[in-house]
Amino acid sequence: MRYAKISQVAHYVPSQVITNDDLSQIMDTSDEWISSRTGIKNRHITKDESTADLASQVAKQLLEKASLEASSIDFIIVATVTPDSMMPSTAAKVQAAIGATNAFVFDLTAACSGFVFALSTAEKFIQSGLYQKGLVIGAETFSKTIDWSDRRTAVLFGDGAGGVLLEASDKAHFLAESLHSDGSRGDGLTSGVVGLNSPFSVVEDNLPYVTMDGRAIFDFTIRDVSKSIAELIERSSFTADSIDYLLLHQANIRILDKMAKKIGVDREKFLANMMEYGNTCAASIPILLSESVDNGTIRLDGSQTILLSGFGGGLTWGSLIVKI
Repeated sequence: MRYAKISQVAHYVPSQVITNDDLSQIMDTSDEWISSRTGIKNRHITKDESTADLASQVAKQLLEKASLEASSIDFIIVATVTPDSMMPSTAAKVQAAIGATNAFVFDLTAACSGFVFALSTAEKFIQSGLYQKGLVIGAETFSKTIDWSDRRTAVLFGDGAGGVLLEASDKAHFLAESLHSDGSRGDGLTSGVVGLNSPFSVVEDNLPYVTMDGRAIFDFTIRDVSKSIAELIERSSFTADSIDYLLLHQANIRILDKMAKKIGVDREKFLANMMEYGNTCAASIPILLSESVDNGTIRLDGSQTILLSGFGGGLTWGSLIVKI
């Protein structure tokens, strides 16, 4: 049996930092209003870098850390809902940027669950025995989808990218998973709606900006995501105490506080960095993972068990328990 393991991590964010005070200059809000409701203090917003630029920086770091040639990469998956174009894909642009001539590539769209869904998909490619190495990247330039006059959404999101190098292993590292979707509730969080537009159809409006029913999404997260995480832990060979850290999608600090109580896990095990980056959608989990390795919290030596969980538009939600 062939298994997959996370062997390297990396992240990259734009250098421009927009504070809550900066936002208060362009809309009716304040640092106190934003931070008390979300925990967010800053977010990184691109000046001139695209989603592919951010993802390519991550890919280059992963290759450099692993001392690998790009030609050794078998596949690249980029999770994103803010591609620079539908064709070519963001992953294709990353492939070109790093010269990964032997890789097959594609984008995966599952909103804020995208990195977890992509990582699960990539694990199956490695597990098949046909592929040895792959890059899985979450990358977003969410700033281009924001209505900057709408403080309900504009204060929440940021830009960034993070990713992992996945390699073949003779030991199991992906230990349990739970993936879910509910399209019947998809209207609770939307973006990039493209209307019909041809001589043979009724012309519809495009709706490019993010719209969100904040209360519905918050309730969905606390109710459905908490339940799925608790059930995943229960049916796996682990207990809540045996999970070293939980790396959840970084949407709101209140969500982490409530989910810790709901699941019955020590709040200290829920790592967080939305204070600095805001909600970076598919990039939030890999950025948090990479930062946690950089600061020594997570060691990448196979000694720790972590739970990764993403949730958001679709609606989608999913969790993985990984030995790392």
